Amino acid sequence: MKYLITGYNGQLGYDIKRELLKRGVKEENILATDVKDMDITKKDEVEKVITDFNPDVIFHCAAWTAVDIAEDNKDKVYKVNVEGTKNITEASIKVDAKLFYMSTDYVFDGTKPLSELYSEEDEVNPKNVYGMSKYLGEKEVRKNPKHFINRISWVFGINGTNFIKTMLRLSETHNELNVVDDQIGSPTYTVDLARLLVDMSETEKYGTYNSTNEDYTSWADFAEYIFKVNNKNVKVNHVSTEEYLEITKSKQAYRPRNSKFSKEKLKEAGFELLPTWEDATERYSEELKNEKKLVKEKK
Repeated sequence: MKYLITGYNGQLGYDIKRELLKRGVKEENILATDVKDMDITKKDEVEKVITDFNPDVIFHCAAWTAVDIAEDNKDKVYKVNVEGTKNITEASIKVDAKLFYMSTDYVFDGTKPLSELYSEEDEVNPKNVYGMSKYLGEKEVRKNPKHFINRISWVFGINGTNFIKTMLRLSETHNELNVVDDQIGSPTYTVDLARLLVDMSETEKYGTYNSTNEDYTSWADFAEYIFKVNNKNVKVNHVSTEEYLEITKSKQAYRPRNSKFSKEKLKEAGFELLPTWEDATERYSEELKNEKKLVKEKK
């Protein structure tokens, strides 16, 4: 089996390659690309790279993910997330490859009562540019019958920026932080997600899946858990989205309040569910500490 990864320099692409290598896949059977290797917005370039390598599986992780900046850059966002995905999809069909696409909780408006979960069959209603671009990307990917669409949220991994790294950085200079408490979802560790995706790639159980770590939390409670696990003495002030925007005088794209996903489809397909977000946060915090030790030792 040969595997091609787009967006390798991001959090998930990096961990997918690590997972493949851990399972004994040879380096020469993995083509991990980023924009310098293959610009997904250039159709001819995409077609040449993919047909030359001829992968069995494509993990399409490359995307525009800067949600707030996306609001003022719709054309650029669509070029990457929609046109780029169209190019990947068309090339995947030519080589008859299984295609994995990373979507988002932002395809939903998040207005369901918090007592209810979002299933894969619920009607989408993206309320920001990023969410709409990812939904349109989903529509492109469905043109390949051999597709897996994985809706994910609140992602964190070792190779990139994320909420946990931001909170730990701010803890060095702040003993008090305002964090939103009215957006509820599931933080997702790329190590766990990569395992699930590679498991999926060994099957033909195609379709759309909610693929986040188990259990739910708010950003404020997530921050408190991060500080607890990392022994940081920081007070978290729970504020509403509106209060946060007023305090920071910032402009933000629309965020869903309810991003709670049902995982029944994963269970029915026989896939192993991801561990809880608390367990993932603890393991990731250890990974961060180990990385710091390695950096110090190299110096």
